[in-house]
Amino acid sequence: MTIALSRLNFRDIGGLPTAGGGQVRSGILFRSEGPASFFEDHHAELSDLGFRSVADLRSTIERDAAPHGWCGPDCRILDLDMNTDLRAQGEDMWLSLGREPTAAHAVEVMSHNYGLMPQAFLPHLSRMVDALLAQDTPMLVHCTAGKDRTGVVVALFLELLTVPRPVIMEDYRKSDIFGQNLRVSGHLKGDLQKTFGFVPPDDMVAILIGVQDDFLLSALDMVATRWGGIEGYFEAAGVDAERRTALRQLLATD
Repeated sequence: MTIALSRLNFRDIGGLPTAGGGQVRSGILFRSEGPASFFEDHHAELSDLGFRSVADLRSTIERDAAPHGWCGPDCRILDLDMNTDLRAQGEDMWLSLGREPTAAHAVEVMSHNYGLMPQAFLPHLSRMVDALLAQDTPMLVHCTAGKDRTGVVVALFLELLTVPRPVIMEDYRKSDIFGQNLRVSGHLKGDLQKTFGFVPPDDMVAILIGVQDDFLLSALDMVATRWGGIEGYFEAAGVDAERRTALRQLLATD
C-alpha cells in the first residue's frame, strides 16, 4: 500500500489501455513529483516498491537543492537534465512573466515551453530506454512538480505504446493534484516570491501550477510537425525499430 505517496502526484502508469486491446503493464514505470516532496513515510513506501532506477528530469540546481535521500545503492539514478522548466531558470520567456504578469501571457509561455520539451528530452531518451530494456525496473520518472517535464516524457512513451490520446490526456490531468497540494501547503506565495521576486496575480498562478490539455498538445504537435510522429521521434533519438519493439513488449501487453 502506498498511502502517503497516493496523496502526492505519484502513480503507476500501468493499466492504461492500448489501441490493440492490450494495456500498459503495471509495476514497471511510475511517474512522480520530485524528492523535495518526499518525507519519511514516503521514503518507506518508495523503498518497499523496490525501485531499481530513477529518471531525474531536473536541472543541476534543482537536484542540488533536493537530492534523492531515499534511493539506495542498488538504485541507478539517471540525470536527464531537461532545462526548459520554470524552476530550471534556463528559458528567457520565463523572465518575461515578470514584465507581463498576466494569465494570458502565462498561457503563451507555458505553451511555448511545452513545445520545447521534446527536443530537450531527445538527447536523453536513449539512456532511459537502455535502462528500461536492461530491466532496471521498476523505474521512477520525475521532475519537480511531476506535471510538465514528466507529463511530456510519459506522454511520449504512452504514444509509442499506442495509448489513445484521450487516455493520455486523462492521465496528465491527474497531475493537477500537485497544484492543489501546493495551494493548501502554505508555501505557494513564498515559492513564487523566491522565483519571480514578487507574487503574481491569482489567475496567472493558476496557469503556472495547473495543467491544461493545450499545453501537452503543444508538445505532441511538435513531435508530429518536426519528426513526423512518435516513431520518427524515437528514431531520431537513436531508438531503432528493433528496440522500439522490445520496449513495447516490455511496457505493454498485446
